[in-house]
Amino acid sequence: MEGKKNYTGLTDSQVKESRQKYGANILTPPKKEPLWKLFLQKFEDPIIRILLIAAFLSLGISIIHNEYIETIGIFCAILLATGVSFWFEMDANKKFDVLNQVNDEDMITVMRNGNIRQVPKKDIVVGDIVFLEMGNEVPADGELFDAVSMQIDESCLTGELSIDKTIDPEHFEEGVTYPSNWVLRGTKVINGHGVFEVARVGDATEFGKVAEKSTEKVEGETPLNRQLDSLAKFIGVIGLVLAMLTFAVLFIKNIFNDPAVHVSLGELGLLGAVMIGVAITMVKVWLPIIYDGLELAGKDIKLPKAVAEGSWLRWLLTGALVTVVLAFSGYIFGVNPLDDDSWISIDVAANILQAFMVAVTLVVVAVPEGLPMSVTLSLALSMRRMLKMNNLVRKMHAVETMGATTVICTDKTGTLTQNQMQVANTNFYGVADQNLTDSEVSRLVIGNISVNSTAFLDFSNKEKVSALGNPTEGALLLWLNKSKILYSNIRNKEEVLDQLPFSTERKYMATLVDSPKLKRKVLYVKGAPEVVFAKSKHVAGINGEAPVSEFKDIVDEQLLQYQNQAMRTLGFAYKYIEEGNNQSVEELASGDLIFLGIAGISDPVRTDVPGAVERCLNAGIGVKIVTGDTYGTAKEIGRQIGIWKDEEDTDRNIIGGIDFENLSDDEAYERVKDLKIMCRARPTDKQRLVHLLKQRGEIVAVTGDGTNDAPALNYADVGLSMGSGTSVAKEASDITLLDDSFSSIATAVMWGRSLYKNIQRFILFQLTINVAALLIVFLGSIFGQELPLTVTQMLWVNLIMDTFAAGALASLPPDPNVMNSKPRKNSDFIITSSIGKHILTTGILFVVLLLGMMYYFSTPEHLNSFFSYIPEADRNGYFLSYFFTVFVLLQFWNMFNAKAYGTGKSAFAGLSKSAGFELVALIILIGQILIVTFGGEVFRTMPLTIQDWGIIIGGTSFVLWIGELVRLFKKK
Repeated sequence: MEGKKNYTGLTDSQVKESRQKYGANILTPPKKEPLWKLFLQKFEDPIIRILLIAAFLSLGISIIHNEYIETIGIFCAILLATGVSFWFEMDANKKFDVLNQVNDEDMITVMRNGNIRQVPKKDIVVGDIVFLEMGNEVPADGELFDAVSMQIDESCLTGELSIDKTIDPEHFEEGVTYPSNWVLRGTKVINGHGVFEVARVGDATEFGKVAEKSTEKVEGETPLNRQLDSLAKFIGVIGLVLAMLTFAVLFIKNIFNDPAVHVSLGELGLLGAVMIGVAITMVKVWLPIIYDGLELAGKDIKLPKAVAEGSWLRWLLTGALVTVVLAFSGYIFGVNPLDDDSWISIDVAANILQAFMVAVTLVVVAVPEGLPMSVTLSLALSMRRMLKMNNLVRKMHAVETMGATTVICTDKTGTLTQNQMQVANTNFYGVADQNLTDSEVSRLVIGNISVNSTAFLDFSNKEKVSALGNPTEGALLLWLNKSKILYSNIRNKEEVLDQLPFSTERKYMATLVDSPKLKRKVLYVKGAPEVVFAKSKHVAGINGEAPVSEFKDIVDEQLLQYQNQAMRTLGFAYKYIEEGNNQSVEELASGDLIFLGIAGISDPVRTDVPGAVERCLNAGIGVKIVTGDTYGTAKEIGRQIGIWKDEEDTDRNIIGGIDFENLSDDEAYERVKDLKIMCRARPTDKQRLVHLLKQRGEIVAVTGDGTNDAPALNYADVGLSMGSGTSVAKEASDITLLDDSFSSIATAVMWGRSLYKNIQRFILFQLTINVAALLIVFLGSIFGQELPLTVTQMLWVNLIMDTFAAGALASLPPDPNVMNSKPRKNSDFIITSSIGKHILTTGILFVVLLLGMMYYFSTPEHLNSFFSYIPEADRNGYFLSYFFTVFVLLQFWNMFNAKAYGTGKSAFAGLSKSAGFELVALIILIGQILIVTFGGEVFRTMPLTIQDWGIIIGGTSFVLWIGELVRLFKKK
């Protein structure tokens, strides 16, 4: 059908007017958060928040005692953890920005002021007449005025590699996502040429709308954050309970059990008024912790609005007012609050304040200062190591979220398939065993493929030859290339006399050539098999030509077989033309052709995909295909990768985008559970699917490379874009797969699960230290014993050593066995019952041993007899160094138990592959030796003898050997 041919285009004034009315052809870039805001976001981590509370409580103690080392240490821990996390994400985003550059300066051919000219893509406006040639990227949305043999690659929007475009309504294709006479921004012309009028630019284009959807903020916590939030609440509750218990015990001990202290009822009343006032003042600290405890117990109660939203000043004034009112109500009972004698003595007040400080110290000790740093370090190291395995992680928590994934929604083209059409099968009836030789029929097949084509091959990458132009024709050229036949040699030798390009209306292409090899003129015809076969009179067979009637059933059966496998099919024919025949190519191709055969062409599944999908299915992860492709193609790909079973699956397991849209929310909610394939899907369908799956409690990972995938990538728990995908898709994602391979997704799941195990191992290691320290401080304060460790020594254990241990445990290689278990539940607590038992058992064992040491060596006789080789004046200081080293070495050996947790193997298993772990263990041991030997007054240490080092290292190693015996017993 002829299109409009007389174009004048817009005038300069009309261009200006259009730009003012409809805007420029620029996509609004996603709003970038300022750096300071990104840094502050790191403080939203639940463990960081509880650490901040501990830091400010510690600051209060420091001001009273004029000792600031521990407070500085805690603030350093916070800044280290947030700083490292911020730096690694910034570094990943810099790499991503380089990968994701967009060019709005590409020159586009337009008609303006009646003249053809070129303008940058960003200067295109609504109403512009744009000329498209093969290889061009469409700069905006619009309606075609003219289309000659035009085919468009719409894979970035629909997943379709090749869509025929026409302006003839009779040949409009039904069931396609976008009309046959429309072209869309971001798509590419792979064949033919055309002219269109721009109707929408910039954000108003389909590409722009999808891009905008992809940058919408999606609220929601990551699974790890939910787990750490529960852990922070649990630690807060334990700390508060122990603090209140300690304060109560010490209060009773100092006020009622001390015979030297006499407190009247009036003094107690005024003291009670002050304590109630202080409790009200600090209500924003302790009441949320109580509510956290209720939440952990399964009670869903909201924190009162007055506490949640009320300011600190408001509660400070309320507490002061309550104290004053209660104190002055003492007049009723004859107590004068203005009389100094009505109040308790300064000494008693000092004892109560000391009890309060001990209680606050318990809260500080309960918080694992090294945990945020260790989690950050684990995530950061995994980010770096995953990059080497083709996973560019932009958002740190995405590493671990992959391990919690329960459903993967994957697109087809480029992720499951190779995104390059290839010849899957051929049936050239005159070619024996389909091996091309120098026979006449073989030459005709080679000539038809080589010359009767608009495609080319790109040999610039010698390792991977790629097709340019029409992907179906390119597949045929690649097939010749595999047989060591260079299409360009044939194309250069055969003189093209005339050519009839492919069109949607004709459904075939014909080329008339003068062939020196065949020494005559040949008409090559290629197109839809049913069309080409209908124009044929004979079929070229092995034994010569035969009537088409003899081959009709064979051809129909083979075509049906290929179509059932979702292949594209082409038919080939030829005709010798006598000299002096002046008919047009279209007339020559109208009949009496000799049929050569058919070819089945498909975008093959990547070789590694079925294995990777099987790994995911075995790991309890559901895999769903969401594609813009047809029902048949999607189903066949599902069959090939192993998610569609003909004997099990029904129509309930597959749905089209329009049918899915027509389902009510309740119906769709139930249907998504069984869905395996969604075909003819549009961006909104994919996003709705992800939304409903998340509503069902699933952790959803979405893969995609096209702009159409971006909204779902953004909405998913983890968005995985392809390195070769569009900039919009990559911007919406959390992880970019640099090799475009589904197998990299299975690898990311393995890394995520292994990382979660490593974080659990570190929590086991760290909380054992905290439980031991907490119980010693708690019991010591009640029985009048102080923990014989200085603040600097505890900082070494809680910060430096723990950070190294985090590095050691994070450096453990991922364990492939994690893919044999089901995904953890979203509601699971990060401390499992076995971890809890291990922490308590080991912690109490350490406490018994350490308190036993403290008690034994508190007697001068035992101290002097055991350390008789040390000068008497130095024995107490030497014991403190000895005690400190025993404390550290107990944790050191426990690190090996932590390494073996959850593996069912010995701590020594896989040491040859854990060089990082061994190196860090060695650094910790050497660090302890250096601190004890050279720490001096800063660490309050004295050098130990080699003999004592041997005794401590050997003696504390029982922690490891007991662990080995327990693991051996469990194994049996």
